[in-house]
Amino acid sequence: MGTPIEESWGEVARLVDEGKVRAAGVSNFDVALLDRAEAVRHVDSVQPPFSLIRRDAGADVIPWAAAHNAGVIVYSPMQSGILTDTFSAERLATMADDDWRRRSAEFLEPKLSRNLALRDALRPVAYRNGTSVSAVAVAWTLAWPGVTGAIVGARDASQVDGWVDAATLQFSAEDLGEIVGALGRIRAGSGLVEPAVASSVHAWHGAGVPA
Repeated sequence: MGTPIEESWGEVARLVDEGKVRAAGVSNFDVALLDRAEAVRHVDSVQPPFSLIRRDAGADVIPWAAAHNAGVIVYSPMQSGILTDTFSAERLATMADDDWRRRSAEFLEPKLSRNLALRDALRPVAYRNGTSVSAVAVAWTLAWPGVTGAIVGARDASQVDGWVDAATLQFSAEDLGEIVGALGRIRAGSGLVEPAVASSVHAWHGAGVPA
C-alpha cells in the first residue's frame, strides 16, 4: 500500500508552514483525492492532463479547482504531438520501438484516424488567425474557464515558435463554435466539448487567452 494522502500531504503542509515551500500543488489527482487533501491543507494548484482529445478534467477536476480557489496548470495540451501541424501515421511508424506512443490507444486505430481528423479540422481556425494548429490546440486549453496555464514541451526552438502564439491568441465565437462542431462531428477523444455551466459557457465564448 502507498502512503495515505493525509500523511504525505500533511508533510507538505508542514513545509509550507515552516516557510520552506511557498505554494503546494498536486498532479493527476481525482476529485475524491483532492477532497481528502483539501481537508488537510489547501491545494494551491492542480495539474491534470487536458487537451482537445483528453477533455475529462473539464467535467470534474477543473470545476473543483474553481470552486476551491486553486490554480490549474494543465499538461499535454497537444496530446503528446498528435495536435501539431506535422504529425502523421507515417511519422508514428518511424518512431523508436520503445517510444510509448507506439502502444498508446490514442496513437492506434481507430482512435488515431479520428484524432488526426480533429487536428485537420483545426487548420481553418489556425489559418483564420494566422497561426499554427499547435497554437490553436494549446490556446483552446487556456481559454477553458478555470485554467491558469499550460505546460508545453519542445525539443528545440523551432517547436517553441510553432506554439508560442497560444499566449496571445484570441478566439472569436466563430472559432470556438467551429471547434465545438468538429468535436461533436468527429467524436475524437472523451469529455465535455464545452463548459457545462451556463455562466462558464458565456465566459468561455467571450474570453481571450491571457498573455
